[in-house]
Amino acid sequence: MNDRITPAHSTGLLTGRTVMITGASSGIGEAAARLFASEGAAVVLMARREDRLKDLTHEIEQSGGRAAHSAGDVTRADDVERAVATAVERFGGLDGAFNNAGYAGSTFGRSHELPEEDFDRIMDVNVRGTWNCLRRQIPVMLEAGRGAIVNTASSAGLIATGAPSPYVAAKHAVLGLTKATAAEYGANGIRVNSLVVGTTRTEMINAAVAAEPALEEVFVARQIQKRMAGPREVAEAALWLLSDRSSFATGSHVAVDGGILAI
Repeated sequence: MNDRITPAHSTGLLTGRTVMITGASSGIGEAAARLFASEGAAVVLMARREDRLKDLTHEIEQSGGRAAHSAGDVTRADDVERAVATAVERFGGLDGAFNNAGYAGSTFGRSHELPEEDFDRIMDVNVRGTWNCLRRQIPVMLEAGRGAIVNTASSAGLIATGAPSPYVAAKHAVLGLTKATAAEYGANGIRVNSLVVGTTRTEMINAAVAAEPALEEVFVARQIQKRMAGPREVAEAALWLLSDRSSFATGSHVAVDGGILAI
């Protein structure tokens, strides 16, 4: 799908709102940054690769959008706090968040074959990273009395997809954090949902397929749609969940998975 930025429109789905996006330097996060900006949001971009964030911020601003970036690692609480502070200082608050940063590991294999450092990094990025974001985004939304958060999970959060077992466990945990925080803060006008994402053509997936081309067919074998998603397709679902058009959705897991959970 076309990820070209279109000028922000006064009647966009996110007009007048500020949205923080993690994992924004590539893949789904990068596509979301362009899409949300075109729908009127001021976007605050967080990822570790500052050079890419600078380029994307400049691109959005040149297209008439509003953007800022705050380089950092979601596993570091101070980095997340700085990104949230950037939203407040630059744009006056934080209305939405797309907690999208993730890590699947460096090795595919059975549990006993995986390096211990993969378990640590997978849990840190996917679970601690989501936890760090929620803990620092929610207080700003509590002050405003409203907010919407979307956490990127995976079909591996509901079934054993063949992904490494620590990743399956971590994405189950992301769904748990989503349900728990939705229940805790619903009375405060804050909605928390997650995306159950299928195989998507991200930088990590492309690298894995380049190293082992047979994986492309393996990745989509169980799906109804025998293809990978484009990052923009996933970002469109996040856009809906962050907008008022999903106003009665909270604590939910929205599948964008090519039908893998249906069969």
